[in-house]
Amino acid sequence: MNTITFTSFLNSLNPQPIPVLDKRIPHHKFVFIDLSDSNQDLQTFDINSSTQWEQYIRSYCENHQASVAYGGYLEKRNIYKRSSYFNQNNPDSERNIHLGLDLWTSAGSNIYTPLDGTVHSFANNTNYGDYGPTLILEHQMGEINFFTLYGHLSLESIKDLKVGQFFKAQECIATLGDATVNGDYAPHLHFQIVRDMSAYKGDYPGVCSLNDLEFFSNNCPDPNTLLKLG
Repeated sequence: MNTITFTSFLNSLNPQPIPVLDKRIPHHKFVFIDLSDSNQDLQTFDINSSTQWEQYIRSYCENHQASVAYGGYLEKRNIYKRSSYFNQNNPDSERNIHLGLDLWTSAGSNIYTPLDGTVHSFANNTNYGDYGPTLILEHQMGEINFFTLYGHLSLESIKDLKVGQFFKAQECIATLGDATVNGDYAPHLHFQIVRDMSAYKGDYPGVCSLNDLEFFSNNCPDPNTLLKLG
C-alpha cells in the first residue's frame, strides 16, 4: 500500500475528528502554533529553557483563547540544537525535522487512544531532549496494521503496562508528564503514526534529518489525518 492509499485509509476510518485528548475540549479551543526555525517570536526567549517554553505556550494559548496548541508535522525546528542526541554538530545528518504532531497542554492531562489497540512496547527514553516515558500501540484494522506512538508521558503511565494489553478506542491510556521526566520540554504529547516499526521497541525516531526525510515521511504520515484538527 503506497503512502497516498494509506493516508486515504486513515482518513476513511472516521469522517469526524478522533481525539487523543479529552473529547470535551471543543474544537475551537485548539489553536495551531508555528514552532519552526522561521518563527521570529522564538528569538525572544531562551529556547533551551523548558520553563520559558511553557510560559511562551501558555501565553500563546491565552492570547488565542485556546486550551491546546497543536502542530509540528514535518516542521524544521531549532530546539533540537540544545542536545547532542540530535547530532546538531553535523549539518548533513542533523535531526531537526519533526515527524509527529505535538499537542501542548497541561501536565497531568489524560491521553486517549483514538482506536482499538494493543500495547506493542513502552520505555522510558531518558536522553536529554528525548521522549521520556513512551507508549506504542499496535492497531489491526482488517488486514491493515499500523502503530501509534505517544511520547512525553508521566512515569506513572508506563508503570503497570503489559505488552499485548488491549485498550478500547477512547480509553484513557496515559497522562502527560512534566519537564522533570519528559525530556525537559514544556508539557505536550508527541503523537505519531508509524506504518512499520522495524525492530524498534519502546522508541521510534520522532525527528529526522533532511537526508532521511523521504523515508520517514512515507513511514510516518501526517497524524492530523486522524485527529482532523484543521
